[in-house]
Amino acid sequence: MFKEFKEFAIRGNVIDLAVGIIIGAAFGKIVDSLVKDIILPPIAMLMGKVDFANLYLLLSEGKTPAPYATLDAAQKAGAVTLNYGVFINVLISFIIVTFAVFLVIKGINNMKREETITPAAPAATPEDIELLREIRDLLKK
Repeated sequence: MFKEFKEFAIRGNVIDLAVGIIIGAAFGKIVDSLVKDIILPPIAMLMGKVDFANLYLLLSEGKTPAPYATLDAAQKAGAVTLNYGVFINVLISFIIVTFAVFLVIKGINNMKREETITPAAPAATPEDIELLREIRDLLKK
């Protein structure tokens, strides 16, 4: 059983998958930072300095009565909240990742199309073969 597992784990597909997962996790962190640190701040500023991460709907107050300055404060007070701002952040991240994957797959598909469009070299005609024989014979002399 160990031998079979070793053969399975060493196969190229499994190693490629592991590398893909590691790169995907790193890419996810980059996209998360892009959304939180680059994209949302200007949008929030245009909307009146709203921090999307702190947009929530209070469903039930916690131990400390409302209002709460931030989502974190509401959660620490034990309040029940509907965190639609966090959802907006995650949704934007998802759209960016999906678009990036779309661009990669589109590029791969374009390369595959170019491979199939490239015509094969035409077959040699009898005249071409005869000309090559004459050249060979001349070179032998």
